[in-house]
Parts: sequence; C-alpha cells; structure tokens
Amino acid sequence: MDIKKVGIFAAGLLFGTAGIKVLSSKDAKKVYTNCTAAALRAKKCVMNTATTIQENVDDIYQGAKQINADREAEEDVVVEDIPAETAEETAECACEAAAENTEAAEA
Repeated sequence: MDIKKVGIFAAGLLFGTAGIKVLSSKDAKKVYTNCTAAALRAKKCVMNTATTIQENVDDIYQGAKQINADREAEEDVVVEDIPAETAEETAECACEAAAENTEAAEA
C-alpha cells in the first residue's frame, strides 16, 4: 500500500466526518429552517398571484362570451328588421357601385 493513498483516504474520512458535524450543528439547522421558511413564503406569494390571475382570466372569459352573445343578438335584430326586397335592392346597388368603381379604376 502506498502511504500517499492512505493519507488521502484518512483526510477524506476526517473531512467527511467534520462536514457531517458541521451540517448537523445548531447553526446549520437554523440556516435550513430559515431557508425553508423563505421557500414557503415564496410559495404562498406565487400561489396568491396564480389565484388572482386565474380569477381575472375567468372574468375576462365570461365578459368575452357576453360580448359575443350581444353581437349575435344585434345581428339577428338587424337582419330581421330589413325587409327581403330592400335587402335585395341594397345588394344590387352595392354590386353596381363596385362595378362602377372597378371601371373608374381601370380608366
């Protein structure tokens, strides 16, 4: 056996044992406790923000659905108010106007 290898092994064993003692000391436990408490506070903050965002998204979604329902109701009223003959005349006038605009643009 090589003395150098035995020395390295002994140093590692000593350092490991000392490291375990340091990591399990009262001061280390205080650090772990404070870090865990900070993580829990951060989690609470994130969860509160996520809940607020989710509530806002639900409100926005319901508002958007209401706007679309209102628009559909208005379109139904507008279509029902126009007599069929008037709607046909309006469509014919629109086609004639489009044809005139096309002729004017070509000239």
